[in-house]
This record gives sequence, structure tokens and C-alpha cells, in this order.
Amino acid sequence: MLKTARPVDTEALDRLEDKVKLLVALIGRMRTEQARLAEEHQKASRELEAARARLQEVEGATAEIATLKDERDLIRARVSSLLEQLEGLSL
Repeated sequence: MLKTARPVDTEALDRLEDKVKLLVALIGRMRTEQARLAEEHQKASRELEAARARLQEVEGATAEIATLKDERDLIRARVSSLLEQLEGLSL
């Protein structure tokens, strides 16, 4: 028994092919965007680490400045005391 040939609906196949091509293009763009965002993330991470390092340096310098000011005040008080003692001798 022979089967009768049915006409193939190529329109549906063409639409499916177009959709697949669009999806492949979309996936390509998404991969490109993901790679670009990964690069930006790495750059931002490096910048953040550099900023943290600078912050630690500044905090260390701030602590050192506070220590030096305390030492200066102590020295100033001691010199003032010595000068008062010298004035009291009336040479």
C-alpha cells in the first residue's frame, strides 16, 4: 500500500529555524556581556583592595600623628617646667 505524500509545512519549520537563530544570537550576546561584567568585577575588586590598603595607611598615619602630638605636648610641658625652674633661680 502506498502512502500519499502530505505537503510539508515548511513555514512552521522556517519560523522554528528563525527562533533558534535568534536564541543562538542572544546566547552569544549574553556570553559577551557576562565576560565584560566579569572583567569589570575584577577591576572593581582590585580597586577596592587598593583603596583598603590606602585606608589602612591613612589610619596608621593618623595614629602616628596622634602619638606625635601627645609626645609634643609632653615635651612642651616639661620644657615649660624647666623654664619656670630656671626663672626661679634668678641668676
